[in-house]
This record gives sequence, C-alpha cells and structure tokens, in this order.
Amino acid sequence: MNARVENFTSQTLVDFEEIDRFEQAIASFHAGEIDPDRFTAIRLQYGAYGQRQEGVNMLRIKVPGGRLNAAQLDAVADLTATYSQRGIAHFTTRQAIQVHFIPLAQMPAAMRDIAAVNLTSREACGNAVRNMTGCALAGVCPREHLNIGQQIDSAVLHFLRNPLNQQLPRKFKISFSGCEADCAQSLLHDAGVVAVKRGEQHGFMIKAGGGLGHKPREAIVVDEFIPDSELLFALEALVTLHNKHSDRTKRAKSRIKFLVEKFGKEGFIAKYRAEFERTREALAGQSFAPAEWREQSGFDIPGPGAPRQVFAQHQPEHYVLPIALPLGDATPEQLRGIAELLRRHWLDEVHTTQDQNLIILNVREEQLSSLRAGLAKLKLAEPQCGDNVVACPGTSTCRLGITASPLAGAALSGGAGDLRLRVSGCHNGCAQPETGDIGIYGEGKRLHGKLVPHYQMYFAGNGTGNGALALKGPTLPVARIKTAIERVQQAHLDSGVASFNDWARAQPADYFHSLLADLAAVSAEQLQEVMRDFGDEGDFRVLQLGGGECAGATQVIIGANFFEAAHERHYRRALVFQRKFDEAAACNAAILRLLGAGVAQLFGGFRQEDLHDLAVQLEDYLSAELVAQFRALANDVAQPQDVDSIARQIEAVDAWTRAVADIASREDAQLDLSEALP
Repeated sequence: MNARVENFTSQTLVDFEEIDRFEQAIASFHAGEIDPDRFTAIRLQYGAYGQRQEGVNMLRIKVPGGRLNAAQLDAVADLTATYSQRGIAHFTTRQAIQVHFIPLAQMPAAMRDIAAVNLTSREACGNAVRNMTGCALAGVCPREHLNIGQQIDSAVLHFLRNPLNQQLPRKFKISFSGCEADCAQSLLHDAGVVAVKRGEQHGFMIKAGGGLGHKPREAIVVDEFIPDSELLFALEALVTLHNKHSDRTKRAKSRIKFLVEKFGKEGFIAKYRAEFERTREALAGQSFAPAEWREQSGFDIPGPGAPRQVFAQHQPEHYVLPIALPLGDATPEQLRGIAELLRRHWLDEVHTTQDQNLIILNVREEQLSSLRAGLAKLKLAEPQCGDNVVACPGTSTCRLGITASPLAGAALSGGAGDLRLRVSGCHNGCAQPETGDIGIYGEGKRLHGKLVPHYQMYFAGNGTGNGALALKGPTLPVARIKTAIERVQQAHLDSGVASFNDWARAQPADYFHSLLADLAAVSAEQLQEVMRDFGDEGDFRVLQLGGGECAGATQVIIGANFFEAAHERHYRRALVFQRKFDEAAACNAAILRLLGAGVAQLFGGFRQEDLHDLAVQLEDYLSAELVAQFRALANDVAQPQDVDSIARQIEAVDAWTRAVADIASREDAQLDLSEALP
C-alpha cells in the first residue's frame, strides 16, 4: 500500500516580480525616497520583520499547515547558512519558520532562494492574513474526517495577494482542524475551522474572535455547521467583517476579538451572517474543490497539538515519528541531515508542529531504528519527558521582549508529569502561555524603587477541543520562577490526580497565590537576589526600542480604501458574470464611497456615507469635472441596470478611480497604489 499523502498545493505561491519590487523599495529607502514608516509597512508585507539589533531583520517563511518536503528543508538550511549571521532556523508556535540576523540588503536574495521551492514570506507579517495553521497530523490521523490540508491550500490560494488582504486593520490568524479534537486550537484564533460530523452529514464548525496577548479571549461559535462548499464564504465574511469594523487608529484594540466585545456575541454573529450572505452571493459562481470526507478509523488523540511519541497513522503499518527541536531551534546541518534521512528512506513529508517540533510521516516500523540512529548523529532525538517547553525569542531579538524567554525556557522542565510549559518574553504571548499546563510571560515590576524582572503565571490552559484558556496565577520574580514551577509540579504529583488540568482547576481560586506567596514577597534585604534576568550580568532594565512590529505598521487611510475598493471590484466582476447587474452597481456605489471619503480625508476632510453629501465635500478638493462625474455616477448606481448600462457604468467608475489615484499619488508621492488599481 502506498501511504504517501499528497497534500501540498500544486499551484505556485510565489511571485518573483514582487521580490524585484521589494529590492527596488530597499534601494529607494536607502536613497531617502521612502520614509521609515512607509518602508516598514512595505517590509512587513513581504515578511521581513525588524529586530532589536540594528541593520538586520528576521525573515518569516510561511509554511501553510506546517507541511514541508525534503527540498524545502534544504532550501531553508541553505538560506540560514548563507544569509543569517546567527545560523539558526527557528520554528514557531504558528508552524512558520523564522530566520533572524539577515542584513536587509540580502533579504531579496533570501526570498528568491525559498521561492525556488515554492515557499513565500508574502504577508507573513503585517496587517494581513498570516500563515494558516492546521493539525500537525493532517492526512494521517485516524480521527480526522478529512485531510484538512486540502482546505488550507484552497484558503491560502484565495487570500494570498487578495486585495482584501493587503491593508487589514491588523493581522488575522486562521486555524484548520480535521476533527472535533481541534488540535489546531481554534479557541485562540481570529477564525477557526473544525471539521465535524452531524448525523450522517460532514461539514465544518466555524469559530471566531479568539486571541491571546492583550485581553485574552476564547473564540465563539458563529456557525455550528456549514457544508464544505461554503467554507471560503465563511472565512471571507470574517476577514471582511474585521476589515470593515475593526479600529484602524487604536492598534492595541484592532483585533476581531474586540468586535465580539463591541457588538456582543449575538450582534457579532448577526454582522457575520450579513457579510456571509453577501460573500456567498458574490462568489456563487466560483468553484472550489469538494472536500474528500472519510470515516474515522480510530479515536486516539496524540495529545494537545502533536504526538510526542511514535504514533500509528490511519494508513495501516505506517507511523509518525516526532523530532524534538529544543525551543524550536535547528541548525542548517540538522535540517540538511533530516532532508537526507527522508530521501534515504524514500520519505518526503515532514510537518512543523505548534509545540515547535517536527514530525516525519509515513514511516514503516522497520525504518524506525535507522531513522533514530540518523537523528542521533545530528544530535536530535524524539521528545523526552520534561522537554515539552515552548519559548518565543524574547529579548534575544524581539523589540517588544521584556525578559530572556529562551534562556528561561532552557532552564525549565515539565518534570515527571511531562507538563506543557509555555514561556513568553512579554504579554503579547507568542509562546501561547494561556494554553500551557503552566504558562508564563515576562514583565517589569517595581519593588522598593527598583525595576525587577517578573513572570506572570498561568495554569491549566488548553486550546484544543473542549479546552479553555488558563487560570491566571501570581506574578513572581524571574529569579524564583524555576522554584515556583517545581513547587507546583510537586504539589500536583503529591495529589495523586493523574491530570494536571483536572487537579489545577479543582483548586480554590486563591490556591496558587497562597502556594507561592513566599516566592512573590521580596523584602528590601532580598532585592539584590532578584534584580537580574536569566543571562544578565547587570541589573534588569527594559530597553526603549520604539515598539515592536507585531501590530503591523501605521496605515495611510486612503491606501486602505483603495485596496478595499479593489476588493469591491472583485465582487463586482463576479456579480456581472452571474448577470446580477443591480448588485454589481451596489459594488460601484461602495467604490465611490470608499474613494470619495479617502480623498476627502487625505485633504483634511472627513468620512461620509451618503454619496450626495460626499459630493458636496469633494467640491473643496477636486476639479469641477471630477465632482460632476462623481455626482453623475452617484445617481447612476441607484438606477436599475442591464448588461449595457452596467458595462458603461463600470468603465466610468474605473476611469474615475484612476483619476483620483493620480491626484492622491501627486499629493502623497510615497503612496503606492499599483496593486490596487483597475
């Protein structure tokens, strides 16, 4: 039996011409033709992230669903060895790969090298739909209703470079799970897809509004069950909802979870349903590959996220072999070595996992000993009890980092209970501390007039099916966090309760504060004992680096409006194809409203929804001819349409769009609308 699982998209994800444009943007930036804020937005859109260290950047490589082959491992290894001054590839909790310490001038060359094996960094950072995560066992899990990788491929191709996705208010993260176990953790995502079975029917549950960081929030169910043919309608409706309603001015509150808070659960769902109906209408003529459903062949759950030991696949006599990457780091030699092991054993599929490890798929039992021996030569092995520790880069590279999370993570152990430890260097929570058995994030806290490094503790989190965000515990000095974790672990073992989660959630509300009270208390005499972070030779301090870039870059409103107008043109085209001419005219009305308001705001005016009121305001900023055209179009879009009239109207709206784009570009010479015009 051939157990290979073909779940990589056959369509290209790369565009070499856009890399050329990025290289030109770098040259323009160095020549002083693009100011730093504008260049930051460009750089992030291409997946190049700023670091604490000047002159170098991190390249984030998207790995949709975490799926890689041997050629791609080799390419990442070569990129890391050639361009990174550190020589380490870092695997993230979102199944992507980050390579730090790359000089900016070398970024285009690095991008071209991974593009050669169909990997891209486009929209891996910034205000966009980020890398789409999925079950690590997609394609081989006995529990799955389908190989969710097929849906990931469709969604990636749909949103990549989509005008809707170019200037969102902030980032948008989507997860895909192949069954109700929800190993991809929809609970903490902006949007989550979970394959389900209702009676004899297969379909998807859709969740939305989850998130960690500032104000953690669990996702809500917005659709209990939809057929596979409507999946992209649901996802586009949620991205559109975020694009239309999230706050573009207050970056800290510009995630979709705050829309659930703003509108209330029922109000949010009502707005989602309205967008869903419009999306379904506009995309009705678009065909999507049908899901390939199957019956479950087993019910073992590999543990939250991914297996930590050899795991039997759905395919008989084939197994998954996990590889532990300490804190998600791998050298070029290790990556090349894994690729060579795959080839030697006629294997070609490896997945990244949300616990920063790798898994090799489709391994036969007789291959296990040979693979283990090969991994040992690379100083790699299967996960061991206690090493389930995830850490973000923290102060090693991140501008927002407060504590040295990698050094803390290296000093910690999950103990005899093999607990899941999640260590973040700040409250943004890239290591997902609210989903660990024990999670911590770094912060500074003043004691006796001195700034002391601390970790905020969390307990009993689980982002998978039937899980919940963690219970908040005390804040403790970094110097005492190892002792605190060991004490909690021992208290759990002494209880005799097998599940840490069950034990922790059964405790009184103040239990952990009481258990660790002596470690939280610091007298003036003890102050010097707690003044240093892991790895520090001097007293703790928080560097003021001008903020990080995980919130994206500040946007020019008219630029966002032009991209939203381009999205409306996409819908308009689909509606005309379906001969829904009045609905297409409504798209033209939306385009006029967006661009008219954008021009008004560019010149100091304000946004208005009524087209006729907007025309009055535009008299102050545009020529009489352009205002007259706007008024005529405002009247025309309200009239019934036929095939000839909508064709004339579209031509006129697009001509007006190009005219005002010229005006906006003359007013703001750094405004790049090339990807947003008809």
